[in-house]
Formats: sequence, structure tokens, C-alpha cells
Amino acid sequence: MNIKQSILLRVRLSFLMVAAVATAIVARMVYLQFVEGDYWRQKAERRDVRLQPIPALRGNILADDQRLLATSLPFYKIAFDPMAPDEATFKAGIDSLAWYAASFFQDRSSQQYKQLFVNARKQGRRYLPLGDKAVDHSAMQKIIQWPILRKGRLRGGIIIEQETRRFNPFHSLARRTIGYVNNEGRGIVGIELSFDKYLRGKPGQAVYRRSAGNQWVPFHDGSYIEPQDGMDVYTTLDINIQDVAHHALLKALIENDADFGCVVVMEVATGAIKAMVNLGRIDSAHYAEDYNYAIGSKGSTDPGSVFKLASVMALFEDNPQLSLDTLVETGNGQYRFWDVVLRDPKPSGYGTITLQQAFEYSSSIGIARLVYEHFKANPQRFINYLHQFGLSTPLDFQLVGEVKPYIKNTNDPTWSRLSLPWIAIGYETVVSPLQLLVFYNAVANNGKMIQPFIVDEIRDKDGRLIVDYEPVVLREQICSPQTLDKARRLLEGVVERGTAQNIKSNRYKIAGKTSTSQKFKNGQYIKEYHTAFAGYFPADKPKYSCIVVIDNPRRNLQYGGEVSAPVFRKIADEIYSMDLSLHSDKVITRHRVKNKQIPYNEIGRAGDLWRIFDELGIPQKKMEGVDEYSWVFSSTASDSTVIWKPLLLDDDNMPDVRGMSLRDALFILENKGLNVWVKGKGKVVNQSIEPGRAIQRGQSVTLHLEHP
Repeated sequence: MNIKQSILLRVRLSFLMVAAVATAIVARMVYLQFVEGDYWRQKAERRDVRLQPIPALRGNILADDQRLLATSLPFYKIAFDPMAPDEATFKAGIDSLAWYAASFFQDRSSQQYKQLFVNARKQGRRYLPLGDKAVDHSAMQKIIQWPILRKGRLRGGIIIEQETRRFNPFHSLARRTIGYVNNEGRGIVGIELSFDKYLRGKPGQAVYRRSAGNQWVPFHDGSYIEPQDGMDVYTTLDINIQDVAHHALLKALIENDADFGCVVVMEVATGAIKAMVNLGRIDSAHYAEDYNYAIGSKGSTDPGSVFKLASVMALFEDNPQLSLDTLVETGNGQYRFWDVVLRDPKPSGYGTITLQQAFEYSSSIGIARLVYEHFKANPQRFINYLHQFGLSTPLDFQLVGEVKPYIKNTNDPTWSRLSLPWIAIGYETVVSPLQLLVFYNAVANNGKMIQPFIVDEIRDKDGRLIVDYEPVVLREQICSPQTLDKARRLLEGVVERGTAQNIKSNRYKIAGKTSTSQKFKNGQYIKEYHTAFAGYFPADKPKYSCIVVIDNPRRNLQYGGEVSAPVFRKIADEIYSMDLSLHSDKVITRHRVKNKQIPYNEIGRAGDLWRIFDELGIPQKKMEGVDEYSWVFSSTASDSTVIWKPLLLDDDNMPDVRGMSLRDALFILENKGLNVWVKGKGKVVNQSIEPGRAIQRGQSVTLHLEHP
């Protein structure tokens, strides 16, 4: 074979090999397309399509008057599919759409937005987020009217994804008690955690498809599963009492430079918690609801002198003949129990005093000696009375985090010869403030111990009752009627003549006990103090019990009667003024307003103002288009009739809040996203931004208040 033939042969073989490979490729393509096509299309579909959960709308938490304490508000992520509009629609509206987006989101210029839309359309992108934050419902309603987007999802390319955010209308009030939710929408503390199974609802399900920009977007293929909204939790909290207790405690913490404090207010007869305040120091100048000191381990410590009530009640139970006039020698203010010296608050001592005086003056020597002398032969008998009083049994409170009380028994390895006198005055024990309050509440409730509760009902979104929490009796009688009578006389004496006489009221009687205990750190007691006042009012017919705890006051005042008791009095005064049932023995006469002078509050919610003016007998006229939820202002007709006119609140402009109460003004302005600063007290008389001027979310406004 010559060279020419050899070359031709090689060329032909190469051609045949190329042809064979090409034929195989074509055959494989045909096979994949027509034989295995469905299989590979389904596989690709599974890779680019997935099911995603749709969160349920979390239930509301409400106060006892059904005002919202926590709710979920809808917010919306807005995106644009630039491939959805036809060419004519896109070209005609792109400039206007870019201008609207730039004006609203203010993160790009209109030219940059236009270029972004054009480039995305060229690249075939099907998902382009607008702005970097979700918008509220009113903003979403405006956006869907923008050019191009107003044509809807299929022809305008607007993509709307809803998300919810937890909102607390009363901000810091009861914040730790109400609780928080995490990024997944689950409760992590407080009521949000403890009742999460009711609040969270059941998530739904929807199909999402991966877009060209690697974004997952909703795909409506008919497989959507509707989420089931969470249920509503109705609490026993009275927001007015909560507000009073919060500010009274906060003021005292600041004035005394204390570490933390808590207040619990409870209804005597039912055990319903009307207020629970927990404030801890978060920096050198501020306090916040950071921990539930009322029930948790951080607030549970040696209770101190408030525990002396249990000690004297054990004495009365064990010896019914023991009189309040029984004498006890307290000496010169110092008494030695073996190698430890116990001191009374009065440096020179009280000398020989009665049991009642020992309790009223909070003489630790007097109470410790009485208990020791009576129970030294059988200390466990004293401990058994503490068990009888319910002080060692967990309350099974509705909120997660309740600390278990610790009452030392005589078989405890740490029991010593000092334990009996020390427990008698509130040391070597661990009891939470709520546990102590329940004990004091039982004394106020004629010996019946009621389980405290803070959630009253669970209802579904249609208002149907799901769970009803009734008051639970923990102990029908913690002591004899004779012991109870003596205990109540002692508690009243503390306020009448003893360590809390500074909070004595001429309008109603308070009964309670002060407490000042040293703190135990690193195996020894140090010169830091835990102060408290526990009691109830009105003493002759108790309706409310309350405990106030303030930890480690650093200023000049360090006793419970000086630090915690005044907070109790402030709260009790406010409740006494608000609760008309406490004045049932007083004659209240209703008079119609004769001089026709209109009360100062001329701006507010229509429903509230209508009811007030009806009660006062002032003639009024309601204009058409005004319902009870409308914001209104007043004018007066020639016959002195009050005419209520609607107060127009433009979303984009500064409203006129002059004449409003601070609460009403804050509600309006903060819902517009403004940061509000306040100067003075009373009604709003001036505002730093003139009414009608354009405003933006995050802008600050200062309100000047004066009393009318």
C-alpha cells in the first residue's frame, strides 16, 4: 500500500469514527428528550421547587379589660418581576415606577432604579426585591397603586410576601411578664413561652419556585394549605394598676440606686394577679424588665422580717393561750446566741417589751428568743407549722420559671443550733416574693390560701372559650381563727405604731410587715440589704394584697420601712382612688353640669369622650361619619351643645395633637413611626413640628405639656 492509499484509509476511518460519535450523541439526545424526558424534567422540577411552611398568625395577649398587651402586625416584603409586564407596559411605566421607588425607599436614585429594572429584564430575572425592609399595611396599599405594579401579579409583576412582627402597644409595661418571641415566632419567656402552644397556631404550606436570581418566590399551583391562626390569651392584668406599680417602683429604684425590684398586686378573694412588675438595672442610669424577680431564683433569697409573721403564727398555733401582751426581754439591743451576736435596729435596745411591740418594732432579738425558747426542745415542730402555712410547697404558677421554696428541716445536713432562731427571723430559707405574697394573701383572705393566676381564659379567633382558669384553693385554712385574728392585729399595728407608720393613711387602713435582710455572698453575710414590704388593704375589708421588693439600695435609706413601704403606699393610694368599689360606704351624688363649662379634654377618641360627656350631662352632637374609634375635636354651638368633628390624620403629614393627653398623642405619633420626646406634664400645648408639615418615619418630635 502506497502512501496515498494509507492517508485515504486513515481519513475514512476518522470520518467513520466522528460520524459514529455524532450519531451516538444524537441518539442519546433523542432518548433523553423523548424516552427519559419526563424523568429528568421532574428531577429538575424537584430541584427548583420546594414546599415551605407559612407561619400562622400568632394569637393576641390581652389585659383584663381586653386591651391588647401583645399582638402580631402584618408587614410585607415587596418584590418586582420585570419579565411579567409586556414590552409596551414596561416602557410606558418604567420611568414613573423608578421615581416612585426612589422617593419611597430612598436607597437609590430614580435613575439607578430604572437601570436596575432594565438590566434585570435583560437578564431574565423574575424576582427583584424593592427596598431592604418590609413595609406596613398602609404603605403596601400605596405601593400596589404604582405604575406597572397596579396591573397585579401576572401583568404587573408585583410580588407581595407577608410576614408578621410582634408588637407590644404598652411598650415596657409588664414586658418580662408578657414575654418575647424568637425569630422563629416561638415564645421564649413569660406568657409568650408558657402559653406558646395556644398562641402559635398551626403553620400552613405553600409551593415556592427558585427564580433566575436564585430567589425563592411563591408559586400558585393550587397546593396551598391555609395556616390556622393562634388563640388569644386573656390575662388578669389591670393595665392601669400595672402602670402605677411600674412607675412607683422605677422612681424608687432610681432614687435609692438599687440593683433590682419587683411588685406584685393580687386580688385577695380570687388570687388574680392585677400587676407584676420586674425591673433590673441594665446600666448605671437605666432599668428594664430583664428578669422575673417575683418568681425566679434571682429574686428569691432570705426573706428577712416579712417571715416573722409565720414565726409568730407558729407560736400562736402551738400555744393558743399565748397573748399579744406576752413579755420578752430584748436587752440593750444585742443578744448572743452561742458565738454569734444578734442585733436589733435600735442600737440601745428596746428592753422588756410585749410580743406585739416586738413584732411592730421588728425586734429580731424578741422574735428569735420567743421562738427559740418555745420550740428548742422540738425544732421540727416549728418547721412543720411553716409547711402547714404553705411556705414550702411550690405554687405551680402558670408562668415557667418558678423557683422551688426551700425551708430547712432538722434532718438537713446544714442544720445547726443557730438554725432555729435564724429561721425565725427569715434567714437560712429561700422563698420567692410571690410565695410570700400568697401567704400574706391567705391571712387577708380569712385563712384560705388561693393559687395565684395570671391567665384567665383562652379563646379562639371566633371568640369561642377553649380553656377557663377558675380560682384554685390550695389550703382551705392555714391556721385557726384565733391565730388569724392575732396575726391581723399585729400587721395593722406595724402601720399604726411600728416600722411602717410612715405609710399610715387617714382614708383607709393598711396592714403589712417591713423587712430588711442582709445578703449572703461567698459564704458570709455582707453589708448589702434586701428590703421588702408585704401587706394588704383596706385592712378592715381586704381586697388587694401586694408585695414590694427593692434589692441593695445604695443611698442613705436602707430599711424596708423607708425604701419599700412608701412604694406600697403609692400603689395603694392610686388603686384606692381608681377602684370605686372601695368607696361603696360613701355617698356619691351625681350632679349635672350647670355652668355648661366644657372639660379641658376636647380632643381624643370619640367613644371615650362621648361616655364622659354623657356622664357629666353635657349635651353633645355627633357628626355623620364619626364612630366611636374616630379621633375628634370639639366645638361649641350657641346653645352650649358640644359638636364633635372628625380630626383628620393624614399619613404623610404631621397631625395636630395640641390639646390631647400625652397617652393619646403618643398613640398617634408613634404609630406614624415618629420618635417622641416629652417636656412638662399635663396636656400637649405645643409641638416642635407644625401641623400639616411633611414627616418621615424615624423623625423626632418634641411635645411641650402643661396643666390646664
